[in-house]
Amino acid sequence: MQDVVSTPSRTERGRLSVFALRLSPQALSLTDSVASAASAALLILSFPDFNLWPLAWVGLVPLLVVVARSPRPSRAFLLGLLFGSVFFYGSCHWLTYSMIHFGGIPPLLAFVLLVPGALLLGIFPGIFTIVLSRAIRRWGTTALFVAPISWSALEWARLEITGQLWNAVGYSQAYHPLLIQSARWGGVYAVGFWIVLVNSTLAYLFLKWTRRAWITSAVILVAIAGVTFLVAQPSKTDLSSTVLSKPEVIVVAIQPNLPMEPVSDPSVTEVLITRHTSLSSTALQDWERKGQVDNAPSMSVDSDWAKQDSPTSRRAIPRLVIWPESPMNFAYGGDNRLRERLANFAKTNNTSILLNSQELAPKDGIYNSALLINQDGSLVAQYDKIRLLPFGEYVPLPQWLPGAGLIRAIVGDFTPGTKYRLMPVASVRAGVFICIESAYPAVARQFTREGADVLINISNDGYLGPTAVMRQHLANAVFRAVENGRPLLSVTNTGITAFITPGGEVKGSTAGFQADVRTWNIARTQKGQSFYTAHGDVFAAACVIVSLLIFAFSFVGQRRV
Repeated sequence: MQDVVSTPSRTERGRLSVFALRLSPQALSLTDSVASAASAALLILSFPDFNLWPLAWVGLVPLLVVVARSPRPSRAFLLGLLFGSVFFYGSCHWLTYSMIHFGGIPPLLAFVLLVPGALLLGIFPGIFTIVLSRAIRRWGTTALFVAPISWSALEWARLEITGQLWNAVGYSQAYHPLLIQSARWGGVYAVGFWIVLVNSTLAYLFLKWTRRAWITSAVILVAIAGVTFLVAQPSKTDLSSTVLSKPEVIVVAIQPNLPMEPVSDPSVTEVLITRHTSLSSTALQDWERKGQVDNAPSMSVDSDWAKQDSPTSRRAIPRLVIWPESPMNFAYGGDNRLRERLANFAKTNNTSILLNSQELAPKDGIYNSALLINQDGSLVAQYDKIRLLPFGEYVPLPQWLPGAGLIRAIVGDFTPGTKYRLMPVASVRAGVFICIESAYPAVARQFTREGADVLINISNDGYLGPTAVMRQHLANAVFRAVENGRPLLSVTNTGITAFITPGGEVKGSTAGFQADVRTWNIARTQKGQSFYTAHGDVFAAACVIVSLLIFAFSFVGQRRV
């Protein structure tokens, strides 16, 4: 009797064999696997630091072709999972830097530890290929044009579910302003939509290769080029710095290049603080003498102020010194000596100061904060970081889970802020956000809705070394500027510090891992809100709804292969 219960019948064994075949890697041929991995490699090369951005427009073609040729959902999922895992692993390999150099983890183990995260994120391209395969089985090869809709939907879902949108495909085009202006309407998802649509068109042409397919593909590609051109037209003036009759606020951005190792020696701390103040005061004096800024042209030469320009007139213009997110762990609220020193510096140089500080939060917590000290030396504004870095600033695990307390002791456990507070500098209102918050479109959008004239991102990427993360991080900031039609100041500890125009042009960027300074002028904006600022992720939400409908209707009626 026991043997009868424990031994599967011949029918059951057959079903199990079929199920295993569908889900096993052996269900993929070598050609399928190579094509999927090739798509991932091409997409990796389109991102910094490889910077071969045109490859994004063709990189998905191999994946789309192998999915369309045999659109079985289980096979499609494995192809998408393989593609996504290789892509996320290859484009974010720099995550191992801090593990190796600061965590003391052996290099081989660090690269192994990166695998689970890549596999997790790879699930989203896997779902994308399932939806695509279902559509192709139902409607044929023409359903390849479903791909950009479901791709944008899954990128939005990735952010909402995992809190991670790093290297969304649209970011590959960040340093080519004319190609990303559709972000003003649909965010980074809209730019990704056009990229995937081009890939879908090329895959369709490759599979069909008929006169009708050539005509259809040509019409679509011309239409994409036309839309890209038309969308870019209103912001041509944004692609260069705004011409002002008079600078309203002069900004001095400090890149101090502080070491990442913890500092416990008071004499070393004093040297590092002196580096901040010395760079700041020298830059302010240079502005007074020369009147030059790094986001030139700064003003109309025909303006009355330009004709009367002199060190005395320049000295009267409000100034703001920005210090980046710092590994020094300033604690303004609990450090009387630091408060006194900052107050003296502000009064002596007649400048406001924006800096990063750890501040007390309720229930003995700690905020990662941005503080604004005015020219009289008084604290006038504080923004507490809202979107914290998982396993960097907090542990996304319940208190009762075994080991969660130990992890918190290692990585820290900050308290998230709750309010978007603007920072006033003369007539200009600044929306300041910290480090990884530049990767969350909603943060910059909310600051702009609150009335920000300029966006400021203070950051410290030094823990991740001289890797692609610096340019990938800046790509996020570029999109936040374009989405909201506001200039964005990226001020970092180790680089890249840069001024980004509302049209997405990066001006005066610094080199990494060297002390440097940039001087910019900013002004109160005369513009209203972009469509994206006013309406948010309407485009992405529409893609989600359409994708769900397509997936549901793919089960209705006779299937086609």
